[in-house]
Amino acid sequence: MPFTLATWNINSVRLREGLVARLMADEGPDVLCLQECKSPVEKIPVETFRALGYTHMVARGQKGYNGVAIISKLPLEEVGARDFASLGHARHVAARLPNGVVIHNCYVPAGGDIPDREQNEKFGQKLDFLTEMRDHFFAEKPARSILVGDLNIAPREDDVWSHKQLLKIVSHTPIEVEHLAQAQDAGKWVDITRQDIPSGLLYSWWSYRAADWDAADKGRRLDHVWATPDIANAGHGSRILRPCRGWEQPSDHVPVFASFDI
Repeated sequence: MPFTLATWNINSVRLREGLVARLMADEGPDVLCLQECKSPVEKIPVETFRALGYTHMVARGQKGYNGVAIISKLPLEEVGARDFASLGHARHVAARLPNGVVIHNCYVPAGGDIPDREQNEKFGQKLDFLTEMRDHFFAEKPARSILVGDLNIAPREDDVWSHKQLLKIVSHTPIEVEHLAQAQDAGKWVDITRQDIPSGLLYSWWSYRAADWDAADKGRRLDHVWATPDIANAGHGSRILRPCRGWEQPSDHVPVFASFDI
């Protein structure tokens, strides 16, 4: 069953309902994973999405913050949700496709501005979240699984506009990269985007602070698609939809796509 999957930090699914619908209509991924929905589940505009063929959804939400949703043309069986680091946040949900593949949709905390857990509680929460992800996937080895989402870390030198200038900036610090690598290694996850596009600068996020995001091009690859080794070779067709950053009232993230022939 070949299928295409996309992940997108939408930064409010209700505010950007029209952008989600545009992506569904223009690109038609079989499965769309959204993060930072900023909505209780019951207020996600599912009728709009159903009219476009997206008749299945599993989600976790909360008012004004966080929130993750897997919206699909294909039937979904909810697998559950983890509260990594016991933050009480809606940051993870998982569902199983008819072919048995489990999709994990994750939204790792951003971590605030100061990369020091003693000075910044949010940074400590981010590291703890990643540690608990590591421990979970070490204890329960994933198989036939895909993990996507805004992981809020750009791990490689070519995942940021300036490696040297961002080494002390949250999202690219060595301690964050190490924690993410440990979580990835625990589940033997394969970075599908970089399997398909092994070299060169790749970004999925550009700050709202830039007067001209496109000209400045100070991006980071914060959004990821991983798969377990048993299905990683079935992944292909990775792409990042940079033009979405230029849509009206955009999210600061853009969708990341991959296809799987399973």
